[in-house]
Amino acid sequence: MLNVHVVKGPPTDIQYFDDDDLAKRLTDHDVETIREIFSTPLTGSYNWDYDTANAKIRRLYELGKRFNWNVELDIDWNQPSPLETLPPEGEPEGFCDHPKYKALTDAQKIDFSRRANAQVLSQFLHGEQGALMVASQLVSCAPTHDAKLYAASQTFDEARHVEVFHRYLMERCRMIYPINPSLKFLLDKVLTDQRWDLKFIGMQILIEGLALAAFQAIHATTRDPLLRDITGLVMRDEGRHVAFGVNYLEDWIRALPQDQIEERAEFAYEACVVMRNRMVSTTVAREFGFTEEEALEINAASQGGRAFRTFLFERMIPNLKRVGLLTDRIRPKFEALGVLQFENLKHDGAIDWATLEAPLATGAGILRTAA
Repeated sequence: MLNVHVVKGPPTDIQYFDDDDLAKRLTDHDVETIREIFSTPLTGSYNWDYDTANAKIRRLYELGKRFNWNVELDIDWNQPSPLETLPPEGEPEGFCDHPKYKALTDAQKIDFSRRANAQVLSQFLHGEQGALMVASQLVSCAPTHDAKLYAASQTFDEARHVEVFHRYLMERCRMIYPINPSLKFLLDKVLTDQRWDLKFIGMQILIEGLALAAFQAIHATTRDPLLRDITGLVMRDEGRHVAFGVNYLEDWIRALPQDQIEERAEFAYEACVVMRNRMVSTTVAREFGFTEEEALEINAASQGGRAFRTFLFERMIPNLKRVGLLTDRIRPKFEALGVLQFENLKHDGAIDWATLEAPLATGAGILRTAA
């Protein structure tokens, strides 16, 4: 039986799972679905010209079909988990030298690291649901045939990402944390805006750029081979998505009137401020006795926090410049953020076809989809 519960905002409590919850997934049982309603004045369009007009977008679409990996078949879910050992992801940088952390028992330190891992991955799950819904909107409102096809393929990619992170959280972490309010703010803004190109900017350049930075950080540091495989596969998909956004938007934005370009540049800047200053969770630290101020200070000073911000902006700023959103008017604001040193790095408009077309692989070997 399906029980539908409509709420005015996202849940604020942590969801916990045990073996019984996992068993219920495979049997008939009552299911409660929690829905938060939003509305958007989305304007869709038919496209009656079915010819291919953009060879790069069509090639990206073909790659999406070719490397359409399967969560159930192409990932080895039986790999041993390091999450029950001390410490599962290494001593938490910054926290490990703090007297409050040193006072924790070994069991508490294990729990701290497990919860920190679950909190980060929960944001991946929530973000991918947002990306799924935005991509589905783009199918309707994208103005060209090629873009509609690609958005449809991306929608399925995002569905697979929701599936894979949900399963990992259920089976490895046994808990799901609520969505970060700043991430929810960005997703709401993109989902409810009526301008199709702002949806492209918000999703393909900004939110996907945020996701790539986070996946890159996790992939480089995790001790869990299963999580490394998952993030590696997801990063390949997200790399195509960002390349699609940059290549599709650059001509469109430059053709807009200057006042509309400035509106979109301002939106991109405001989103970057949110991602730089507010996309930090203090929930887990506060569960273990740290104040919010202590947690924020530790994160800001940590090597991991600095590395994440570098990964984020060294990819995002060149892409914003490529599509024409580093205008003379907005540049001083980005300069004040201290991120313009990245503007001349490689952008995703210059697609690395060799990387995107290389066979997919996990720790278990080459996936069947590369055949």
